[in-house]
Amino acid sequence: MQSYLEFLDLSVGFPQEGFKVVNDTLYFHDIDLMEIIETYGTPLRFTYLPIISKKIQQAKLYFQKAFIRNDYRGTYTYCYCTKSSHFRHVLEEALKNDIHIETSSAFDIPIIEALERRGLIKKDTMVVCNGFKREQYKQNIVDLIHDGFTNIIPVLDNKEEFNFYQNELEQPCKLGIRIAVEEQPDYEFYTSRLGVRAEDIIDFYLHKIKRAPNFKLTMLHFFVNSGIRDTPYYWNELEKCVQLYCKFSKVNPDLHILNIGGGLPFRNSLDFQFDYEYIINEIVSRIKQICEENEVREPDLVTEFGSYTVAEASGMLFRVIGRKQQNDREKWLMLDCSIMTTLPDVWALNQRYILLPINNWDAEYERVNLGGITCDSQDFYNHDAHIKVLFLPKTRKQQYLGFFHTGAYQETLSGLGGIHHCLIPTPRHLLIRKTQDNRLDFEIFTEEQNSREVLKILGYT
Repeated sequence: MQSYLEFLDLSVGFPQEGFKVVNDTLYFHDIDLMEIIETYGTPLRFTYLPIISKKIQQAKLYFQKAFIRNDYRGTYTYCYCTKSSHFRHVLEEALKNDIHIETSSAFDIPIIEALERRGLIKKDTMVVCNGFKREQYKQNIVDLIHDGFTNIIPVLDNKEEFNFYQNELEQPCKLGIRIAVEEQPDYEFYTSRLGVRAEDIIDFYLHKIKRAPNFKLTMLHFFVNSGIRDTPYYWNELEKCVQLYCKFSKVNPDLHILNIGGGLPFRNSLDFQFDYEYIINEIVSRIKQICEENEVREPDLVTEFGSYTVAEASGMLFRVIGRKQQNDREKWLMLDCSIMTTLPDVWALNQRYILLPINNWDAEYERVNLGGITCDSQDFYNHDAHIKVLFLPKTRKQQYLGFFHTGAYQETLSGLGGIHHCLIPTPRHLLIRKTQDNRLDFEIFTEEQNSREVLKILGYT
């Protein structure tokens, strides 16, 4: 019978970018994962920070090529969507690449201030403030502007939001406004709950914002919830938003930025196929064409890529601690932590990640299910993204497994240091950097949560 390595190569092709097998052991971007496990144990979350810079530079290059091919006269600004991962080590790595920031909550603003104090951003760094804003968020934005930040752009999510800024600000302030896009045809709602109705935007500007001389509405923003996809739905929504931009810019000379939001997908499967260069070129080409048809200069483009930026930098490593044959067909491998608490999107959204064995690649393969250690019936993983089954090495030897490209949202959704189902502790988190002489540098960001920390949260100490 074939080995697991032969099976995977015939199924999807292997090795692939970022993954290879050396001496029966998986390497992730040339990092020996068995060596990591032997040193730091499992369960273990890890983040290989250089991948973040690599993804940013790739996207910038795609837009640069598209601008050249289409003779596009606008500029491109890469904003990082902080809600994908707010951690300092992530922001520090991302900001090495001459980027800007998009925020979504009141607590984002103290992070902006901390980054500025550390010299990682400047007071003219673009900060796009999105989201439906409670009073504290709006007040924090105003405080930044009062403190001399000159490129803060609060994006109006509703008309009433403008009243707060008008009452609190006398100095010049840039504004954006978000378009409430139509949802996908199979969605439960027709129109996004976020943003202002497209048919109301120009009238609101003319009768309200234009009459406030210290405000300039410079940005039109939209985000398609399905993400950027090569589908008729996405291209239709893009065209409608660009058409609105063209119409709006003819009555608002300050408008020059089109923020196309985030949604660039990350690689979540060995069978993942997405032509980034083609899609980005097509976006730029269509915007250029629509603007030419309307005799409007093409806008400066802003993106807010979050998952794309950080997802592929991280992974979770587990140890198989038990094997159970529950009937003739269903074999379970029990892991030394919870899948649903460490990777909550698996449970909440049926998200799939790249799952690979760390060792025993020369063994035969078999169909299995993975079980987390909680008592919840939903704490399992039973198929890859490209097939509805899951195959792993068939062996009685000690087996280690890794979920890869898990760096977006999972750390914050699972709640670092909080209370988890069945009181499963937060696992140890390892940061991996590269030094100037190309050596790997390891830092334990957090140790595994202990019982004293849990009891304190629960009120027992």
